[in-house]
This record gives sequence, C-alpha cells and structure tokens, in this order.
Amino acid sequence: MASTTPSQGISTTTIALASVATISLGFVGYALYFDHRRRTDASFRANLKKQHRAASKLASASAKAAEQTQKQRIRAAVQDATEEGFPTDPEETEGYFMQEVARGEGMCQDGSDPVDAALCFYRALKVYPQPRELIGIYDKTVPKPILDILAEMIAVDPSISVSGSDAGSAEPVE
Repeated sequence: MASTTPSQGISTTTIALASVATISLGFVGYALYFDHRRRTDASFRANLKKQHRAASKLASASAKAAEQTQKQRIRAAVQDATEEGFPTDPEETEGYFMQEVARGEGMCQDGSDPVDAALCFYRALKVYPQPRELIGIYDKTVPKPILDILAEMIAVDPSISVSGSDAGSAEPVE
C-alpha cells in the first residue's frame, strides 16, 4: 500500500533549483538596475566614461612600455650577436647559416620567443652573401610578427645592405 503521508523533508533538487533561480533573479535584477541607472543618471554615465578613458589610457601606456622594452631587447640582441662575431671560413659559414635557419624555423614552429627566433634568422642573414635575396625568401616563409622583428633588427644594424647592390654586405662568402 502506498503511503498517504507527505514526505518529511525538502529534496536536494528543490534546494538546488531554488538557489539557481534566486541567483539568476538577482543577476537579472542587478542588470536591469544597472541599465536603468546608466540610461537615467547623467553623473553615473559620466563616471563610466571617465573609467573607460582611464582604462584605455592605462592600456595605451602599457602597450607603449611593452614596445619600448621590445625595442631595447632587439638592440641588445643585435649588439650581442655582433660582439659574438660570425664565422668567416666558407665551410663554417655554410654550416652556421644552415644551423641558424633551422633553429629559427624550429622556434617559429614551437612558439618560442619571437625575438629569439628573429635573432636566429638575423644571424643567418649576416653570413649570407646576398641579403636581399634571402630577405625575399624570408618574406615568403617567415611568419609576419617575426619578420617585423627581423626588419627592426636590420634597421638597427647598418652593416646589412638591403637596398641597391649587395656590395656593402657585412661578411661576403666566396
């Protein structure tokens, strides 16, 4: 026989549903209150705009600082590479070139630091006999962010000739 007495306690499902409904109702109520206040209160709107301008100014300053930091890293990397020197023997130069290109491609593939990847391509460019030709190849194969960093490295180093003739290249290989 079935029991005709009601159950003694509230089920956990009922408690969970009531909690979710209360939280949802609170969230919708706050959203409506915020929207109403945004539409009707001029000082609230002005405060929101002020906060938005401050946040965008902070983001802009942060982006400029990051750009400056990256430019300093690029200058330091180029200077360090120049101080290390580059091979002059044709066999060593060829091996060095292949090693640096392979390292750069590997760093592009695994998502390493883009400055380090660009530095590998820069080192390979320094020992290549026709830099303009190699830059054309890089333009087709190297990802754009790394290519942009490489362009900054080339701009920092005046010994790489990329315009006109290749007579001014840094280390000619025979």
